[in-house]
Amino acid sequence: MAAVDPHSFTDSRQAGTRHVALSLYLDLPSSTIHASALFSLQTSHSGPFYLDTRSLTIHSVIHPKTQTPIPFSLSDPDPIKGSLLSFTLSDHSSFLISYSTSPSSSALQWLLPPQSSHPFVYTQCQSIHARSVFPCQDTPALRIQYSALLNVPSQLSAVMAARHVERRSPKHDDAVHVVLPDGESWCAQGRIVEEFVMEQSVPPYLFAFAVGELGNREVGPRTRVYAENAAAVLDSAAAEFAGTEDMIREGEKLFGPYEWERFDLLVLPPSFPYGGMENPRMVFLTPTVIKGDATGAQVVAHELAHSWTGNLITNKTNEHFWLNEGFTTYAERRIVEAVQGEQRAALNIGIGWRGLNEDVERFKDNLEFTKLKNNQEGIDPDNVYSQVPYEKGFQFLWRIERQVGRPAFDEFLKKYIATFKFKSIDTETFLDFLKANIPGIENQIDLLLWTEGTGIPPDAYEPESTAYKTIVSLANEFTNGRMPREDEVAGWQGQEWELYLDNLPKSIEASQVIDLDSRYKLSESKDYEVKVSFLQRAISCGCKTYYNEVEKTLKGVGRMKYLRPLYTALVKGSGKEDGKVFAKRIFSEARECYHPIAQGVVEAIFAKHL
Repeated sequence: MAAVDPHSFTDSRQAGTRHVALSLYLDLPSSTIHASALFSLQTSHSGPFYLDTRSLTIHSVIHPKTQTPIPFSLSDPDPIKGSLLSFTLSDHSSFLISYSTSPSSSALQWLLPPQSSHPFVYTQCQSIHARSVFPCQDTPALRIQYSALLNVPSQLSAVMAARHVERRSPKHDDAVHVVLPDGESWCAQGRIVEEFVMEQSVPPYLFAFAVGELGNREVGPRTRVYAENAAAVLDSAAAEFAGTEDMIREGEKLFGPYEWERFDLLVLPPSFPYGGMENPRMVFLTPTVIKGDATGAQVVAHELAHSWTGNLITNKTNEHFWLNEGFTTYAERRIVEAVQGEQRAALNIGIGWRGLNEDVERFKDNLEFTKLKNNQEGIDPDNVYSQVPYEKGFQFLWRIERQVGRPAFDEFLKKYIATFKFKSIDTETFLDFLKANIPGIENQIDLLLWTEGTGIPPDAYEPESTAYKTIVSLANEFTNGRMPREDEVAGWQGQEWELYLDNLPKSIEASQVIDLDSRYKLSESKDYEVKVSFLQRAISCGCKTYYNEVEKTLKGVGRMKYLRPLYTALVKGSGKEDGKVFAKRIFSEARECYHPIAQGVVEAIFAKHL
C-alpha cells in the first residue's frame, strides 16, 4: 500500500474520488442512517480499490450501469483508522455502495429531549470521522464534490454545508439501492426530502449536516443564523453576530474574494464538542459563544478566516495541521483588529500565548507534539489536539510579518491563497513558496527550527500592549494577596477576566480563590471562558467549595475546551482520590450527553491519569 496519510487507508496508486451522490434515510428512533453512495472517480481504475469506513454495515457494492455486484471485503477495525473496505475494479469510473451507519458512529450525535427541545442529529467529521457517515477516502489530501438527499421526518428540517436545492416529497427513484428495515419506506407518509449540492471541492472532514426543528434570523446579506426554534436563542445569536458582514468584508480586503457565496451560522445544542467548525456555507457553533457582549464573534471570525485558510487551502494531512490553524488564527486576529480594534486583538494574542505555554508544558514528556510538522503515525489526532498548531503557527507567521513588514506580508498572503486555492499542501510546499517569494527569508528566520523544532522558539513574541501588560501585572500581584480593585476592573469583559485568571500564579491558596469569587462572582459568570478558567484554578488549589458548580458545568456543556481542563484538574496528580471519584461519577452520568469525540477525549484523560 502506498499510503497518502497515516490516518487513512487511501492508496496513492489508486484513482481519487471526484464526486459522491448520497441518499440518506435518517431513522431517528434507531439512531441509524440507511444510505447509498454513488462514487464517480477522477479517472477509470483497474485493480484493488480502498475506502475508509468506521462502524458501517456494507450491504453491497455494485456497478451502477450493469447492476452487477462487485465482491468486497471489510477488515477487522483498526483502533484509529477503522475498517478497510476493499474491492477490485475493472476499468470502472464509478461504483455504488449500499450501507448503514451504526448508533456508535463517531461523527454523529443523536439527541432527544431534554438534550434538545426536539429530536436532533448533527455531524462532526473532523479530523477522521467522515468515514463513519459514508465510505470515503477520508484524507484531506483528496478533495471531493458531493450531492445529498436527506430523507427526514416532515416536521423537521435540514441544513448542510452545501447549497440547498429544494425541500420536496420523496421520489421512488431517489434511493433505489437504499436498504431499509422492514416496515420502513423512502416514500412513507410523514417524510420529506431535503436536497443539497456542493459544487466546490472540499476535504471529506468538511462534510456536515444537521437535522432538527430549526428556526433562523437574517443578520446580513450573506448570513442567516439558524438554531433550534427558540426565539430567545435566535434573538441572542442574531445580536451577538450582527457584525458578521463587516468581518466578511474585512476578510475579503485582506485575503481576496469570499468564494463560498453564503456564510450561514448554525448554533447547535450545548453538547457540540468544539467552539466552532468551519464547514463551508454553514458554520457550526457552540451556544457558549453567545456571551452578550459581541466577543463571541471572535469565534465566528476564526471560522470565517478558515474560508480562505483551511477550506480553500487545506493541510495535506493532520501532520501539517498548523497550515490550517496557524494561518487561520493569524487571519482571525487581523479581522478582529480591523473590526474590534488593536487592544481586543492584543488580548486575544495574550490568551493564546498563555495557552501555547500551557500546552507545551502538557507535552513535556512527548515533545513531538510541540512541533508544527510532527509525526502522527499510530496516533489518534483527537488525542493530541492542542493549541500548538494554532498558537505556534500564529507566532511563526507573526514572526515573518515582523521581519518583512505587514504590507509585504499581506501581498505574500494574497498570492499564497490565489496560488493554492482548492488544493491540499504540506509544510514543505509552503516553505518552498515562502522562500521563492520572499528571497533570503531562510537567512533571516530559522525556518527549520520553527517548523520542526520542539517547544517555543526564542524569537517568538509575547504581546506588548498596555492592556495586556496591566492585566498580567495584576495577576502576578495576586501572590501577595492583592486583589484587583473594582476601579481597576471597571469595563472588563470576559476576555480580560480570562487573561487575568490564566496568568494567576499556580501557588495560590483556596482561601484566596474564595475571596476573589466573593467579590467578583466569577464562578457564576455566564461567560464559560471565565467560569471554567476560575473553576480550573479552584480545583487545582484543592478548593472543593465549587464542586457543585463544576458538576453543573460538566453536565451542562460538551465543549472539549471546557471538559479537558476540568476533568484533567480533577484527576491529575497524586493525593486526589476524592477528585478522581468525583470525576468518574460525573462522567458516568454525563457521558451519553457528550458527542462521541468528546467521550473519547475524556476516556483518554482517565486512561492517562487513573
